[in-house]
Amino acid sequence: MSDIEKIKQLRQSTGAGFKDCNNALKEAEGNLEKASEILRVKGIAKASKKMSRDAKEGVVVVSGDKHKTSIIEINCETDFVAKNNDFIDFAKELSELNNSCSSEIDVLKKSTMKNGKTVDENLVTLISKIGEKITIGKNKTLNNSNSHNYAYQHSVIKDNVSKLGVIVSLEAKEVDEKVNTFGKQLSMHIAASNPLALNSDEIKKEIIEKEKELIAEELKNSGKPEEIANKISLGKINKFKQENSLMSQDWVMEPKKKVQEILTEMNNANLNIKEFVRIKIGE
Repeated sequence: MSDIEKIKQLRQSTGAGFKDCNNALKEAEGNLEKASEILRVKGIAKASKKMSRDAKEGVVVVSGDKHKTSIIEINCETDFVAKNNDFIDFAKELSELNNSCSSEIDVLKKSTMKNGKTVDENLVTLISKIGEKITIGKNKTLNNSNSHNYAYQHSVIKDNVSKLGVIVSLEAKEVDEKVNTFGKQLSMHIAASNPLALNSDEIKKEIIEKEKELIAEELKNSGKPEEIANKISLGKINKFKQENSLMSQDWVMEPKKKVQEILTEMNNANLNIKEFVRIKIGE
């Protein structure tokens, strides 16, 4: 086999550039296996250097079916890379594995991909090949008994790859066309309205405390008596909870009604919103 043929084979198997392959072959004295190991070591070194950089772009991928649906975020540094075919192919395969392992991140990273290497190994190779920091971000699987999941994706790049993804789980004994329509509309509502929790009492305590601090700072120099300021603060907090709880939000399709009212009007005693997840790149 000629040197050029060896370089071509090495490039195909490792994804590394011509110059790196040529140098690795020289160092390995023409031994392909040894050259591949050298590139891997160097790739890991290159990847380690890149991991200190910011990765605020990327994609959100949704996989699964109506009963078990998963969503995962894969981050990179630039929007250009987020549209790269190698990056998208990796993200799509990773999403399928994420659904298989129910979003258990440690299991996911050790899972074997189609090329026989683990997710972690492929991640290092991809970082070395593309030249940007790439990380696995947030992920979640919805898999509830007697539930049907509905997904919505916004700013779609390709197939099930987008910039924003939503999954919502509806609990229902019977699912008809009316329930399906509501599920699709609800996932779109969540995408647009970004609720923090299903109900106000489920909003994280630290979020509420932070909001109280911001309101207190806002009212500090207002000159209002303490009693009045406290009432204003309470009113603002209650409004914050209402606007950020799914059940008390204005229904996007009919803003004069709340989500809770729409659910009641469905006239289906067995229909409940079980849970939801929303992931947007950059948030």
